Amino acid sequence: MIIDFHTHCFPDALAHRAMGQLSATVSEMDIFPSTDGTVDGLLRQMRKVGIDRSVVCNIATNPHQMQKVNDFAISLSRHEELFPLGSLNPYAEDPEAELDRLISSHITGIKIHPDYMKTDIDSTAFERIFELCQAKNVFVVTHAGLDPISPNHMYCTPEKICRVLDNFPKLKLVAAHMGGFHCEADVLEYLCGRDVYIDTSLISHRPDRCPIIHSIFAHHDPRRLLFATDTPWTKGEEEIQAIHNAPLTNEVKNLIFSGNAIALLSSCDYI
Repeated sequence: MIIDFHTHCFPDALAHRAMGQLSATVSEMDIFPSTDGTVDGLLRQMRKVGIDRSVVCNIATNPHQMQKVNDFAISLSRHEELFPLGSLNPYAEDPEAELDRLISSHITGIKIHPDYMKTDIDSTAFERIFELCQAKNVFVVTHAGLDPISPNHMYCTPEKICRVLDNFPKLKLVAAHMGGFHCEADVLEYLCGRDVYIDTSLISHRPDRCPIIHSIFAHHDPRRLLFATDTPWTKGEEEIQAIHNAPLTNEVKNLIFSGNAIALLSSCDYI
């Protein structure tokens, strides 16, 4: 079984416009879409490359759209292949009520993107969200490292994640893109060995960094590694092959491809 812990899709009415805007941004880093951004596009891609289940990351980039974003997340629950995540914006007036609405719909994970929210992950603005998620046993997936939307400032670095872990030691946190896109040395210094999940998304876009990525695999708890693609911003088959090419035992590969995801989702009563 393969569970992809980091994918994206959009409502049909918004997918074309959203993909146009996002594609223009990520193309600067030679990243191009592999789907049309729709739910059906994601499902087709999964079946094509042999991915059984996918976690869908939805992002409320501002407080005004948060309820609609979460409405879409809740609607995705009808697809048995998908585990939708909700989102909380740090400037929402009543994040607890919205989180309780997600939980009542059996969604116990959220996605945040500090760059799109224009807020450092270790700032006080996120503290209420982390307090709530820690108390209610809801896991948090965060973008980590470089993002083309803010090339001159990283809102979520491994060092900043480390401060969040210090302040919220029971928070179940997933740091995307191997703990920080283009931040591999800092991941080794600040995150390896900490109680934080690292998703593997976009490693196929970093062939020149394979040695240090493999070093992260070697120095982090193998039970805290999650296979991920960031579809539609990568090709799933290339991300799968990158894991197979890594110097990992078959036991660890099985944990990465599905075992760790099942354990995390189960621990939060998601499955």
